[in-house]
Amino acid sequence: MFLQSEMRVCTFNRLRYILFVMNRLETFFAECSQTINEKLGELVLSEKIEPQRLHKAICWSLFAGGKRFRPALVLAVGETFGAKREKLLRTAAAIEMIHTYSLIHDDLPAMDNDDLRRGRETCHRKFDETTAVLAGDVLQALAFQAIAEDESLSAKIRVRLISEISRAAGTPFGMVAGQQLDLEAEGKNISIENLEKIHHLKTGAMILVSARAGAIVAEASEKELGAVSNYASQLGLLFQITDDLLDVTQTTEILGKTAGKDVSAAKATYPAFYGLRESQNLAEKVYIKACNDLDKIGKETNLLCEIADFILNRKK
Repeated sequence: MFLQSEMRVCTFNRLRYILFVMNRLETFFAECSQTINEKLGELVLSEKIEPQRLHKAICWSLFAGGKRFRPALVLAVGETFGAKREKLLRTAAAIEMIHTYSLIHDDLPAMDNDDLRRGRETCHRKFDETTAVLAGDVLQALAFQAIAEDESLSAKIRVRLISEISRAAGTPFGMVAGQQLDLEAEGKNISIENLEKIHHLKTGAMILVSARAGAIVAEASEKELGAVSNYASQLGLLFQITDDLLDVTQTTEILGKTAGKDVSAAKATYPAFYGLRESQNLAEKVYIKACNDLDKIGKETNLLCEIADFILNRKK
């Protein structure tokens, strides 16, 4: 009886901690989102991009909402290593522009053919397919322009950021390669190794480079950069597992995008491979490993661990 009572207390305390972290991180992401939106507005809204239809399509997707998780990770890691926020903002905004371009292209009929993104029409539905393709192209170019023209950073750091981000976004080591492999895997029985490779590239590469970018701007040591890279690799995996779980456990209204899309498209996902319960268990193991990797960083890393906790327990 005592053990049962003790377990109930532990469960209650864990739930209280989760709620505390979720509320604190909601505030953190809201603050980061506002700051990033201001920087994106400075970089995009002040530019006279012609024709106007193209500019409207860019803004429709770029300012559609969302937690701005990847740029928030740039800020969180960079500030952990002592960088001033102002020095991180252009890089963070650039990564969000690349992420948004990838979503625009991912939603196209030739890819996932989706009608809903962040609770409203996808770019190609609101405008048209050609305009959506071009909007994505512009965002990708503007991202690298934003970093190249960042006078708060040395030329050496700018070049390194451009190199690492382009590598993470493109082939054969990044997001685009992962998207291709994901499309090729639809309807097929693939190995767990291939599943992990797909998601390491498609989702994990941009999350990894977000963390690395923050550390690079902060001029972290190579040892510190290695430790934060290990953490971010696990965070990327955790993000994908929870994303796969949400697709089959939440509604379209909560997600802001079409629920059940992975199943209908016969996508290679963790629930499809392991089932729901084992996928949840895997997510918890990855979360623990991510937080353990932070122990190798000689800095205050509570925020980074709480970000992992937030991803583990997110509902959308």
